[in-house]
Amino acid sequence: MYVQYRRRVIYLDETDVEILKALTLDARLSSRQIAKQCGVSIGTVLSRIKRMENEGIIRGYSALLDQEKLGYELTVVSEITVSKGRLLEVENEIARLPNVCCVYDVTGLIDAVIIAKFHNREELGKFTKRLLAIPFVERTNTHVVLTSIKEDFRLI
Repeated sequence: MYVQYRRRVIYLDETDVEILKALTLDARLSSRQIAKQCGVSIGTVLSRIKRMENEGIIRGYSALLDQEKLGYELTVVSEITVSKGRLLEVENEIARLPNVCCVYDVTGLIDAVIIAKFHNREELGKFTKRLLAIPFVERTNTHVVLTSIKEDFRLI
């Protein structure tokens, strides 16, 4: 598998992919457990993980949380239209807001898509008003998610 990072093409072999799969399913696994699972030595696991960290393929480790159990009952997808070529400036400001999970530049009739989570409608209302108060935000169109069929960013 070839991946591109900062205009460099990086080759990931089957062992790299198997290590990434193991870490994606459970980042708490020890190097010994990963080595056993992948059929390679501990040294191989350690050196491969270090290389993938250095190349930016592995950017960090975290726990997968059940957002609803933490009280985030509302998920929204907000479409944003920005004026006067200030898209990156606006997106960076939005990315710093609490509750924002994702900020995407998109093609089409809108400029950006925001995914955010909230405890209640009051929080969502304040967030929407805050978005509209950001200079150069022309318009927002917010969709409330009714049912999450799949929400998983683990692709490997």
